[in-house]
Amino acid sequence: MFERIIAILIKEFKQIFRDPRMKTTIFLGPVIQLLIFGYAATTDITYIPTAIYDLDNTRESRDLTREFTYSKYFVVQNNITTDQEQRDLIDKAKVNVVLRFNRGFARDLNFGKGAIVQMIVDGSDSNTAGVILSYANTIIQRYSYKVLKNEAATYLKQAEFPSVDLRDRAWFNDNLVSRNYYLPGVIAMIVTIMTLLLSSMAIVREKEIGTMEQLIVSPIRPFELILGKLAPFAVIALVQVIMITTVGVLWFHVPIRGSLIFLFISTLIYLLTSLGFGLLISTVSATQQEAMMSVFLFYFPALLLSGFAYPIANMPEIIQYITVLNPLRYFLVILRGIFLKGAGIEILWPQLAALLVMGICVLTISSMRFQKRLG
Repeated sequence: MFERIIAILIKEFKQIFRDPRMKTTIFLGPVIQLLIFGYAATTDITYIPTAIYDLDNTRESRDLTREFTYSKYFVVQNNITTDQEQRDLIDKAKVNVVLRFNRGFARDLNFGKGAIVQMIVDGSDSNTAGVILSYANTIIQRYSYKVLKNEAATYLKQAEFPSVDLRDRAWFNDNLVSRNYYLPGVIAMIVTIMTLLLSSMAIVREKEIGTMEQLIVSPIRPFELILGKLAPFAVIALVQVIMITTVGVLWFHVPIRGSLIFLFISTLIYLLTSLGFGLLISTVSATQQEAMMSVFLFYFPALLLSGFAYPIANMPEIIQYITVLNPLRYFLVILRGIFLKGAGIEILWPQLAALLVMGICVLTISSMRFQKRLG
Protein backbone atom coordinates (compact mmCIF):
# COMPACT_ATOMS: atom_id res chain seq x y z
CA MET A 1 0.00 0.00 0.00
CA PHE A 2 2.75 2.43 0.96
CA GLU A 3 4.57 1.80 -2.31
CA ARG A 4 1.44 2.65 -4.27
CA ILE A 5 0.80 5.80 -2.22
CA ILE A 6 4.40 6.92 -2.64
CA ALA A 7 4.12 6.35 -6.38
CA ILE A 8 1.03 8.61 -6.50
CA LEU A 9 2.83 11.22 -4.37
CA ILE A 10 5.83 11.29 -6.69
CA LYS A 11 3.53 11.54 -9.70
CA GLU A 12 1.62 14.48 -8.20
CA PHE A 13 4.75 16.39 -7.20
CA LYS A 14 6.23 15.90 -10.67
CA GLN A 15 3.01 17.08 -12.27
CA ILE A 16 2.90 20.16 -10.02
CA PHE A 17 6.52 21.23 -10.49
CA ARG A 18 6.66 20.43 -14.20
CA ASP A 19 4.88 23.70 -14.96
CA PRO A 20 7.01 26.79 -14.06
CA ARG A 21 3.88 28.92 -13.78
CA MET A 22 2.48 26.53 -11.18
CA LYS A 23 5.61 26.85 -9.05
CA THR A 24 5.35 30.62 -9.22
CA THR A 25 1.68 30.51 -8.27
CA ILE A 26 2.25 28.19 -5.33
CA PHE A 27 5.33 29.73 -3.74
CA LEU A 28 5.78 33.28 -4.99
CA GLY A 29 2.08 34.13 -5.33
CA PRO A 30 1.21 33.85 -1.60
CA VAL A 31 4.16 36.06 -0.60
CA ILE A 32 3.14 38.73 -3.12
CA GLN A 33 -0.46 38.53 -1.91
CA LEU A 34 0.66 38.86 1.69
CA LEU A 35 2.72 41.95 0.89
CA ILE A 36 -0.23 43.52 -0.93
CA PHE A 37 -2.76 42.63 1.75
CA GLY A 38 -0.31 43.58 4.47
CA TYR A 39 -0.29 47.18 3.27
CA ALA A 40 -3.91 47.29 2.10
CA ALA A 41 -5.68 45.32 4.86
CA THR A 42 -5.71 48.03 7.50
CA THR A 43 -8.42 50.23 8.95
CA ASP A 44 -5.99 52.63 10.62
CA ILE A 45 -6.66 56.18 9.36
CA THR A 46 -3.64 58.45 9.64
CA TYR A 47 -4.27 60.84 6.75
CA ILE A 48 -7.52 62.84 6.59
CA PRO A 49 -7.58 65.60 3.93
CA THR A 50 -9.19 68.60 5.63
CA ALA A 51 -10.40 72.05 4.59
CA ILE A 52 -10.77 74.99 7.02
CA TYR A 53 -13.67 77.40 6.55
CA ASP A 54 -13.04 80.08 9.18
CA LEU A 55 -15.61 82.92 9.07
CA ASP A 56 -14.72 84.03 12.60
CA ASN A 57 -10.96 84.38 12.03
CA THR A 58 -10.09 84.88 15.71
CA ARG A 59 -7.41 83.60 18.01
CA GLU A 60 -9.82 81.04 19.48
CA SER A 61 -10.78 79.59 16.11
CA ARG A 62 -7.14 79.40 15.10
CA ASP A 63 -6.28 77.66 18.40
CA LEU A 64 -8.87 74.95 17.77
CA THR A 65 -7.68 74.61 14.16
CA ARG A 66 -4.17 74.07 15.51
CA GLU A 67 -5.44 71.28 17.77
CA PHE A 68 -6.66 69.45 14.66
CA THR A 69 -3.61 70.11 12.51
CA TYR A 70 -1.13 69.18 15.26
CA SER A 71 -2.76 65.79 15.62
CA LYS A 72 -1.40 63.00 13.44
CA TYR A 73 -4.71 62.54 11.62
CA PHE A 74 -5.99 65.78 10.06
CA VAL A 75 -3.99 67.37 7.24
CA VAL A 76 -5.16 70.81 6.10
CA GLN A 77 -5.11 71.04 2.33
CA ASN A 78 -7.43 73.99 1.70
CA ASN A 79 -8.43 77.24 3.40
CA ILE A 80 -11.74 78.26 1.85
CA THR A 81 -13.90 81.36 2.04
CA THR A 82 -17.21 80.49 0.31
CA ASP A 83 -19.98 77.91 0.59
CA GLN A 84 -19.49 76.99 -3.06
CA GLU A 85 -15.88 75.97 -2.41
CA GLN A 86 -17.08 73.87 0.49
CA ARG A 87 -19.62 72.03 -1.67
CA ASP A 88 -17.13 71.51 -4.50
CA LEU A 89 -14.44 70.01 -2.27
CA ILE A 90 -16.86 67.56 -0.64
CA ASP A 91 -18.69 66.65 -3.87
CA LYS A 92 -15.45 65.99 -5.74
CA ALA A 93 -14.00 64.04 -2.79
CA LYS A 94 -10.95 66.28 -2.62
CA VAL A 95 -11.28 66.46 1.17
CA ASN A 96 -12.97 64.23 3.72
CA VAL A 97 -13.65 66.95 6.26
CA VAL A 98 -14.54 70.65 6.28
CA LEU A 99 -14.09 72.34 9.66
CA ARG A 100 -16.33 75.41 9.71
CA PHE A 101 -16.29 78.27 12.22
CA ASN A 102 -19.22 80.66 11.93
CA ARG A 103 -19.01 84.28 13.03
CA GLY A 104 -19.30 84.71 16.78
CA PHE A 105 -17.44 81.53 17.73
CA ALA A 106 -14.92 83.35 19.93
CA ARG A 107 -17.60 85.63 21.43
CA ASP A 108 -19.79 82.72 22.48
CA LEU A 109 -16.79 80.84 23.84
CA ASN A 110 -15.58 83.77 25.95
CA PHE A 111 -19.05 84.56 27.34
CA GLY A 112 -19.71 80.95 28.27
CA LYS A 113 -22.67 80.49 25.92
CA GLY A 114 -21.36 77.30 24.39
CA ALA A 115 -19.54 77.88 21.12
CA ILE A 116 -20.55 75.84 18.09
CA VAL A 117 -18.15 74.52 15.48
CA GLN A 118 -19.46 72.63 12.48
CA MET A 119 -17.71 69.61 10.99
CA ILE A 120 -18.87 68.45 7.56
CA VAL A 121 -17.78 64.87 6.87
CA ASP A 122 -17.97 62.85 3.67
CA GLY A 123 -20.15 59.97 4.83
CA SER A 124 -19.85 57.83 1.68
CA ASP A 125 -17.71 55.39 3.64
CA SER A 126 -19.56 55.03 6.92
CA ASN A 127 -16.70 53.25 8.71
CA THR A 128 -14.18 55.94 7.82
CA ALA A 129 -16.65 58.68 8.75
CA GLY A 130 -17.23 57.05 12.15
CA VAL A 131 -13.50 56.90 12.85
CA ILE A 132 -13.06 60.55 11.79
CA LEU A 133 -15.87 61.67 14.11
CA SER A 134 -14.35 59.76 17.03
CA TYR A 135 -10.98 61.47 16.42
CA ALA A 136 -12.71 64.86 16.23
CA ASN A 137 -14.69 64.29 19.46
CA THR A 138 -11.48 63.46 21.31
CA ILE A 139 -9.80 66.64 20.07
CA ILE A 140 -12.83 68.80 20.93
CA GLN A 141 -13.08 67.33 24.44
CA ARG A 142 -9.39 67.96 25.05
CA TYR A 143 -9.75 71.56 23.83
CA SER A 144 -12.86 72.13 25.96
CA TYR A 145 -11.05 70.90 29.05
CA LYS A 146 -8.16 73.26 28.29
CA VAL A 147 -10.56 76.24 27.99
CA LEU A 148 -12.32 75.37 31.26
CA LYS A 149 -9.00 74.96 33.03
CA ASN A 150 -7.84 78.38 31.83
CA GLU A 151 -11.13 79.96 32.94
CA ALA A 152 -10.81 78.39 36.37
CA ALA A 153 -7.24 79.61 36.72
CA THR A 154 -8.20 83.16 35.68
CA TYR A 155 -11.41 83.79 37.60
CA LEU A 156 -11.35 81.30 40.45
CA LYS A 157 -7.60 81.46 41.09
CA GLN A 158 -7.65 77.68 40.90
CA ALA A 159 -4.73 76.02 39.16
CA GLU A 160 -6.32 72.57 38.97
CA PHE A 161 -9.67 71.77 37.44
CA PRO A 162 -11.58 68.60 38.48
CA SER A 163 -11.36 65.91 35.85
CA VAL A 164 -11.34 62.19 35.26
CA ASP A 165 -7.98 60.79 34.18
CA LEU A 166 -8.67 57.79 31.94
CA ARG A 167 -5.62 55.59 31.40
CA ASP A 168 -6.35 52.87 28.90
CA ARG A 169 -4.38 49.68 28.44
CA ALA A 170 -4.92 47.48 25.40
CA TRP A 171 -4.17 43.79 25.78
CA PHE A 172 -2.85 41.54 23.00
CA ASN A 173 -2.44 44.40 20.48
CA ASP A 174 -0.72 47.11 22.47
CA ASN A 175 -0.64 49.82 19.79
CA LEU A 176 -4.04 48.91 18.32
CA VAL A 177 -2.51 48.25 14.89
CA SER A 178 -5.24 46.78 12.68
CA ARG A 179 -2.64 45.03 10.50
CA ASN A 180 -1.80 42.72 13.42
CA TYR A 181 -5.44 41.64 13.45
CA TYR A 182 -5.87 41.18 9.72
CA LEU A 183 -2.62 39.46 8.68
CA PRO A 184 -3.35 36.16 10.50
CA GLY A 185 -6.62 36.17 8.57
CA VAL A 186 -4.69 36.62 5.35
CA ILE A 187 -2.86 33.36 6.15
CA ALA A 188 -6.19 31.56 6.42
CA MET A 189 -7.46 33.19 3.24
CA ILE A 190 -4.44 32.25 1.13
CA VAL A 191 -4.20 28.68 2.45
CA THR A 192 -7.92 28.16 1.84
CA ILE A 193 -7.98 29.39 -1.75
CA MET A 194 -4.79 27.56 -2.72
CA THR A 195 -5.81 24.20 -1.25
CA LEU A 196 -9.30 24.46 -2.70
CA LEU A 197 -7.99 25.22 -6.18
CA LEU A 198 -5.25 22.58 -6.18
CA SER A 199 -7.38 19.77 -4.76
CA SER A 200 -10.42 20.56 -6.92
CA MET A 201 -8.28 20.47 -10.06
CA ALA A 202 -6.54 17.20 -9.16
CA ILE A 203 -9.28 14.77 -10.22
CA VAL A 204 -10.76 16.94 -12.97
CA ARG A 205 -7.36 17.24 -14.64
CA GLU A 206 -7.07 13.44 -14.78
CA LYS A 207 -10.47 13.29 -16.50
CA GLU A 208 -9.58 15.94 -19.07
CA ILE A 209 -6.21 14.48 -20.09
CA GLY A 210 -7.66 10.94 -20.24
CA THR A 211 -5.57 9.30 -17.49
CA MET A 212 -8.48 8.70 -15.11
CA GLU A 213 -9.33 5.40 -16.81
CA GLN A 214 -5.74 4.24 -16.34
CA LEU A 215 -5.95 5.00 -12.62
CA ILE A 216 -9.25 3.14 -12.34
CA VAL A 217 -7.92 -0.07 -13.91
CA SER A 218 -4.63 0.11 -11.97
CA PRO A 219 -4.26 -1.88 -8.69
CA ILE A 220 -4.58 1.36 -6.68
CA ARG A 221 -7.41 1.44 -4.18
CA PRO A 222 -9.64 4.54 -3.99
CA PHE A 223 -8.37 5.34 -0.48
CA GLU A 224 -4.78 5.19 -1.65
CA LEU A 225 -5.53 7.37 -4.66
CA ILE A 226 -7.27 10.00 -2.48
CA LEU A 227 -4.41 10.04 0.03
CA GLY A 228 -1.79 10.23 -2.71
CA LYS A 229 -3.69 13.04 -4.43
CA LEU A 230 -4.31 15.20 -1.33
CA ALA A 231 -1.10 14.70 0.66
CA PRO A 232 1.09 16.84 -1.67
CA PHE A 233 -1.32 19.75 -1.32
CA ALA A 234 -1.20 19.46 2.48
CA VAL A 235 2.59 19.61 2.33
CA ILE A 236 2.45 22.65 0.03
CA ALA A 237 -0.04 24.34 2.38
CA LEU A 238 2.27 23.85 5.37
CA VAL A 239 5.19 25.29 3.39
CA GLN A 240 3.01 28.30 2.51
CA VAL A 241 2.11 28.78 6.18
CA ILE A 242 5.82 28.82 7.06
CA MET A 243 6.59 31.33 4.29
CA ILE A 244 3.68 33.63 5.09
CA THR A 245 4.32 33.51 8.83
CA THR A 246 7.99 34.34 8.29
CA VAL A 247 7.17 37.33 6.08
CA GLY A 248 4.44 38.53 8.46
CA VAL A 249 6.67 38.36 11.54
CA LEU A 250 9.92 39.65 10.03
CA TRP A 251 8.56 42.20 7.53
CA PHE A 252 5.34 43.46 9.14
CA HIS A 253 6.40 42.75 12.74
CA VAL A 254 3.21 40.88 13.54
CA PRO A 255 3.67 39.30 16.98
CA ILE A 256 3.38 35.54 17.32
CA ARG A 257 2.96 34.74 20.99
CA GLY A 258 1.71 31.18 20.71
CA SER A 259 3.24 27.84 19.83
CA LEU A 260 4.37 27.21 16.26
CA ILE A 261 3.77 23.48 16.76
CA PHE A 262 0.17 24.18 17.74
CA LEU A 263 -0.13 26.43 14.66
CA PHE A 264 0.93 23.58 12.36
CA ILE A 265 -1.31 21.04 14.12
CA SER A 266 -4.30 23.39 13.80
CA THR A 267 -3.49 23.96 10.12
CA LEU A 268 -3.38 20.20 9.47
CA ILE A 269 -6.78 19.76 11.09
CA TYR A 270 -8.19 22.65 9.05
CA LEU A 271 -6.77 21.13 5.87
CA LEU A 272 -9.06 18.13 6.39
CA THR A 273 -11.96 20.47 5.68
CA SER A 274 -10.49 22.58 2.88
CA LEU A 275 -9.04 19.58 1.03
CA GLY A 276 -12.27 17.67 1.60
CA PHE A 277 -14.32 20.45 0.02
CA GLY A 278 -11.85 20.61 -2.87
CA LEU A 279 -12.22 16.86 -3.42
CA LEU A 280 -16.00 17.18 -3.28
CA ILE A 281 -15.93 19.94 -5.90
CA SER A 282 -13.70 17.82 -8.13
CA THR A 283 -16.21 14.95 -8.04
CA VAL A 284 -19.11 17.14 -9.21
CA SER A 285 -17.17 19.06 -11.87
CA ALA A 286 -16.60 17.88 -15.43
CA THR A 287 -13.98 20.46 -16.47
CA GLN A 288 -11.28 22.54 -14.79
CA GLN A 289 -13.17 25.74 -15.61
CA GLU A 290 -16.26 24.38 -13.89
CA ALA A 291 -14.19 23.36 -10.86
CA MET A 292 -12.63 26.82 -10.63
CA MET A 293 -16.02 28.54 -10.77
CA SER A 294 -17.34 26.18 -8.08
CA VAL A 295 -14.36 26.99 -5.86
CA PHE A 296 -15.02 30.72 -6.00
CA LEU A 297 -18.74 30.14 -5.53
CA PHE A 298 -17.90 28.40 -2.25
CA TYR A 299 -14.95 30.57 -1.20
CA PHE A 300 -16.36 34.11 -1.29
CA PRO A 301 -19.43 33.44 0.90
CA ALA A 302 -17.19 31.51 3.29
CA LEU A 303 -14.81 34.49 3.51
CA LEU A 304 -17.59 37.05 4.02
CA LEU A 305 -19.18 34.95 6.78
CA SER A 306 -15.92 34.11 8.54
CA GLY A 307 -15.39 37.30 10.53
CA PHE A 308 -12.32 38.23 8.50
CA ALA A 309 -13.51 41.76 7.74
CA TYR A 310 -16.91 42.06 9.44
CA PRO A 311 -17.66 40.99 13.03
CA ILE A 312 -20.03 38.03 13.15
CA ALA A 313 -21.79 39.55 16.19
CA ASN A 314 -22.96 42.47 13.99
CA MET A 315 -24.58 40.16 11.42
CA PRO A 316 -28.32 39.30 11.52
CA GLU A 317 -29.12 36.46 13.89
CA ILE A 318 -30.07 34.02 11.14
CA ILE A 319 -26.73 34.68 9.40
CA GLN A 320 -24.88 34.07 12.66
CA TYR A 321 -26.42 30.61 12.83
CA ILE A 322 -25.28 29.92 9.26
CA THR A 323 -21.69 30.86 10.13
CA VAL A 324 -21.60 27.95 12.58
CA LEU A 325 -21.17 25.69 9.52
CA ASN A 326 -18.27 27.76 8.17
CA PRO A 327 -14.87 26.13 8.96
CA LEU A 328 -13.00 29.32 8.08
CA ARG A 329 -14.67 31.03 11.04
CA TYR A 330 -13.07 28.64 13.54
CA PHE A 331 -9.67 28.70 11.85
CA LEU A 332 -9.56 32.50 12.04
CA VAL A 333 -10.26 32.41 15.78
CA ILE A 334 -7.44 29.89 16.21
CA LEU A 335 -4.94 31.88 14.14
CA ARG A 336 -5.66 35.18 15.88
CA GLY A 337 -5.56 33.47 19.25
CA ILE A 338 -2.14 31.96 18.52
CA PHE A 339 -0.63 35.10 17.02
CA LEU A 340 -2.02 37.83 19.26
CA LYS A 341 -3.00 36.17 22.54
CA GLY A 342 -0.59 33.25 22.78
CA ALA A 343 -3.57 30.97 23.39
CA GLY A 344 -3.15 27.21 23.40
CA ILE A 345 -5.34 24.16 23.19
CA GLU A 346 -6.77 24.78 26.67
CA ILE A 347 -8.46 27.92 25.28
CA LEU A 348 -8.99 27.04 21.62
CA TRP A 349 -10.12 23.42 21.95
CA PRO A 350 -13.80 24.19 21.06
CA GLN A 351 -12.75 25.65 17.69
CA LEU A 352 -10.27 22.83 17.15
CA ALA A 353 -12.91 20.20 17.95
CA ALA A 354 -15.39 21.85 15.56
CA LEU A 355 -12.80 21.80 12.76
CA LEU A 356 -11.95 18.17 13.45
CA VAL A 357 -15.59 17.05 13.34
CA MET A 358 -16.31 19.06 10.19
CA GLY A 359 -13.12 17.87 8.52
CA ILE A 360 -13.85 14.19 9.19
CA CYS A 361 -17.46 14.56 7.96
CA VAL A 362 -16.56 16.46 4.78
CA LEU A 363 -13.63 14.21 3.91
CA THR A 364 -15.74 11.08 4.51
CA ILE A 365 -18.58 12.33 2.30
CA SER A 366 -16.14 13.39 -0.43
CA SER A 367 -14.32 10.04 -0.31
CA MET A 368 -17.56 8.06 -0.51
CA ARG A 369 -18.74 10.08 -3.49
CA PHE A 370 -15.34 9.69 -5.15
CA GLN A 371 -15.37 5.91 -4.66
CA LYS A 372 -18.92 5.73 -6.00
CA ARG A 373 -17.89 7.56 -9.17
CA LEU A 374 -14.93 5.22 -9.58
CA GLY A 375 -17.26 2.28 -9.19
